Amino acid sequence: MYNNQKVVVVLPAYNASQTIKKTYDEIPFDLVDEVVLVDDASTDSTIEMANKIGIKHIVAHQSNKGYGGNQKSCYLKALELKADIVIMLHPDYQYTPLLIRSMVSIIAEGLFPVVIASRILGKGALKGGMPLYKYFFNRILTLTQNILINQKLSEYHTGYRAFSAKVIQDINFLENSDDFVFDNQMLCQIFNKGYEIAEITCPTKYFEEASSINFKRSMIYGIGCIKTSIQYWLQNKGLAKYPIFK
Repeated sequence: MYNNQKVVVVLPAYNASQTIKKTYDEIPFDLVDEVVLVDDASTDSTIEMANKIGIKHIVAHQSNKGYGGNQKSCYLKALELKADIVIMLHPDYQYTPLLIRSMVSIIAEGLFPVVIASRILGKGALKGGMPLYKYFFNRILTLTQNILINQKLSEYHTGYRAFSAKVIQDINFLENSDDFVFDNQMLCQIFNKGYEIAEITCPTKYFEEASSINFKRSMIYGIGCIKTSIQYWLQNKGLAKYPIFK
């Protein structure tokens, strides 16, 4: 609880048994009220490990619904728990939970309704081992999206985000893709509703157990991001309408 606001951390998990305890142990439970893990039909012992370390709210998908489908379940469960602030944190330990305190305070103090942890601010991405081709495409994609969306984010592709529950309730996130482009669609929905997004610098770690998509999936994701940004531009110019922006 922070400023009488309930804080819920959601963990979209897939085969995270080797890293979930490290992630969980760094969560600041003096201000986090609940943790939700959504397991997307993992083939390892993610659920068993989640139970072992004491995660109370576990949602188990019987079939794999994809990264976006996983997040949909995360946010629905957080809203069901009456969250005021929702932190989306990957349980693969690529992002440090120690930033939760800063992200929560920005929202709880009324400074910004959304905070994303950027790997690009500073030199965290390359220093943390981000593959060069991913860094390059991240920069190109972000530049293109900033032009189309008329914003100035340092990156659109971080998986570490904090939201006021009111923002989640105000956007049509259930219309989004079940794939990785879900994240970008959500950011465009947030901007489309007139909300501002804060960024904080985030160190990151790339290692064998950390989840990552391959080059082919990265290309598909990049095309989806550009498509979403063009849809945003067309919608805001009054040239087209799309269900995700209702």
